[in-house]
Amino acid sequence: MHKNLVLLISGLIFCLCTGCAINPVTGEEELMLFPEEQDIAIGSKYAPEVEKQMGGRIANEGLQNYVDSVGQRIARVCHKPHLEYHFVALEDKSVNALALPGGYLFITKGMLKELTSEAQLAAILAHEIVHVVARDTSNVMSNQIGIDILLSAVLSDKTPRGVLTAADLTRQILGLQYSREDEETADLAGLDYMVLAGYNPYGMVETMQMLQSQQEVRPIEFFSTHLSPQNRMIYLTQRIQTKYYNLAGLKVGKEDYHRAVLKQLNN
Repeated sequence: MHKNLVLLISGLIFCLCTGCAINPVTGEEELMLFPEEQDIAIGSKYAPEVEKQMGGRIANEGLQNYVDSVGQRIARVCHKPHLEYHFVALEDKSVNALALPGGYLFITKGMLKELTSEAQLAAILAHEIVHVVARDTSNVMSNQIGIDILLSAVLSDKTPRGVLTAADLTRQILGLQYSREDEETADLAGLDYMVLAGYNPYGMVETMQMLQSQQEVRPIEFFSTHLSPQNRMIYLTQRIQTKYYNLAGLKVGKEDYHRAVLKQLNN
């Protein structure tokens, strides 16, 4: 108990001393309350709880390896390729994807079933990778949950007040909301990551079209933490048309996705 308290106090003192850091995605200086090492500790703490609360991992090693391979391909060209990224497909039937600090990313069975190509999968994962790289998730968690609660919960199963468990905090994490600016940055930087990784960027526009059609039928969970796709399709298309003139050779991967994902989910 004494050791945990010392670590917590030391971490908080370090937070106060660190001040600002440069966001590698935007190039802007931002207030950063705790070091990147703490991101990894928080991500590893809550990743198992996210898996538990969202039905567990899809029990198909080939499918998991495929999702991971697409994610790792994008991670290699992002601003922070040194992080250890973890990509996991979950049994949850909702149409959703999310990221925890430190490189822990998840996509649901409900989302996988709605996608039709590897480029679309790459779009979803690239968007979430940007949130990790820019440390959006860490900042949102700090602002909407509280840095003192998060840091103390990493060190024990309960907060100092003994009220919230890791399961309680995970439920709060699943409902976090990014700012409009963070979402647009994740879209546009994710688009750039896609192209650097060799994927056709129109895959991201297609995912927005799919999400819009889904939303017209019923509210979907993805929009609890993400903006409506209508305006996003416009600025994504403009970015592609003004920045990427030659899309020849960039991968779409419909056949690969059908074989590795859709066929497996239908078995």
